[in-house]
Amino acid sequence: QLQLVESGGGLVQPGGSLRLSCAASGFTLDYYAIGWFRQAPGKEREGVSCISSSGGSTNYADSVKGRFTISRDNAKNTVYLQMNSLKPEDTATYYCAVASEALGNWRIWEEYDYWGQGTQVTVSS
Repeated sequence: QLQLVESGGGLVQPGGSLRLSCAASGFTLDYYAIGWFRQAPGKEREGVSCISSSGGSTNYADSVKGRFTISRDNAKNTVYLQMNSLKPEDTATYYCAVASEALGNWRIWEEYDYWGQGTQVTVSS
C-alpha cells in the first residue's frame, strides 16, 4: 500500500525552526519529484517547494525563499523541509506529495498523484 507520512510539525515561536519529514512506504521515492504544499484555513493550497528525483533541482515559493530548504535522502526514502525564521503567516497544514509524471508546473497541486495526511505547523508567540 502506497503511503506518505508527514511528521515534524508543531507549535513554534516566530523566528524559530522546524524540520518536516515526508516518509514513504510501499514504494520508493527515488524516481519521483516531491512537492511540499501548505493550506491555511480559508485559503487555497499553496505550493511551497519541490525537489527533483535526483535532488539536483529545487524550487521555492517566493514567500519562503531563503528561509526554507528542501532536501531528500533516497536511502531513507524520505524528503525533508527545513523551515527557518518562521513567521506567523507560515501557519498552515503542510502536505507532501508525489508526482508520478514529469511536472509541467510544480506549483499546481493537481499535478501530484499521492498525498500524505498533513502535519500542522503553528507559528505563534
